[in-house]
Amino acid sequence: MPIATPEVYAEMLNRARDGKFAYPAINVTSSQTITAALQGFAEAESDGIIQVSVGGAEYGSGSTIKNRVTGSLALAAYAYEVAKNYGITVALHTDHCAKQNIDSWVRPLLEIEAGQVADGKLPTFQSHMWDGSAIPLDENLEIAKELLAMSVKANTILEIEVGAVGGEEDGVISTGECADPEECKIIADLGVDMLTAGIGNIHGAYPANWAGLQFDVLEAIKAKTGDMPLVLHGGSGIPDDQVRKAVSMGVAKVNVNSECQWAFAAATREYIEQGKDKQGKGFDPRKLLAPGAEAIKKVCRERSEVFGCVGKA
Repeated sequence: MPIATPEVYAEMLNRARDGKFAYPAINVTSSQTITAALQGFAEAESDGIIQVSVGGAEYGSGSTIKNRVTGSLALAAYAYEVAKNYGITVALHTDHCAKQNIDSWVRPLLEIEAGQVADGKLPTFQSHMWDGSAIPLDENLEIAKELLAMSVKANTILEIEVGAVGGEEDGVISTGECADPEECKIIADLGVDMLTAGIGNIHGAYPANWAGLQFDVLEAIKAKTGDMPLVLHGGSGIPDDQVRKAVSMGVAKVNVNSECQWAFAAATREYIEQGKDKQGKGFDPRKLLAPGAEAIKKVCRERSEVFGCVGKA
């Protein structure tokens, strides 16, 4: 079962929570980044999560097309076919859908998937994320209820964010905050499957004066939400000991994006600066971009070790 069913994905998350390990969730934008993630998971003998952001979905459809639904489905189709060759299980997820992107992205995907389920098929994606952290709680709840009802029809898992994760994600900028445990309970009581709660984490690079993850907030959130698997965004740049502690407290999914981008850029830059693109057929895109793909693969392996999921495929 290379691509998980929604039921298997739910089992994966619960197994991670109970076993006190977490799965790396790698953002992808192309066939190359998907393959690199799959290879990294396979070498770590770990299951994993491949996810598409709104920007990645646009890019996946073609840089001049920018159709989020088309790009999401295209990247998923590639993953379904290629993942058959790896002895691991991978879940497919859409990441950070803000209010302004619902109608052009997650809503039509859920409608497509509801149709697939009605026809006796499996949904393309196993989960979607609704990010209402930038709007008032009442409005967040209203939209969450609607998307949750659609998710039930589509047999998909819904991840919801409470408390904005800092930094920038596809042009959406937040200074970051810690989620209110009471608000987390209100969201959890809707019957959602996964909760993303801000605990001082940031998208992108962490500043030198960053205060670190707020474990007292995480503990309070767990006390209010029970056994629900939690998600840690902004996994790139958090000290390993803090990530391990968060995982031990119930985090079952850790998002890794910036770290893969940094590694890809550094490896590609080194290849060019060493003049390897001018040696023989070093200009061939397969050779030119290979170091970047290897770098992403290495990140996947290393993060799997830190998250404690190596050998648990």
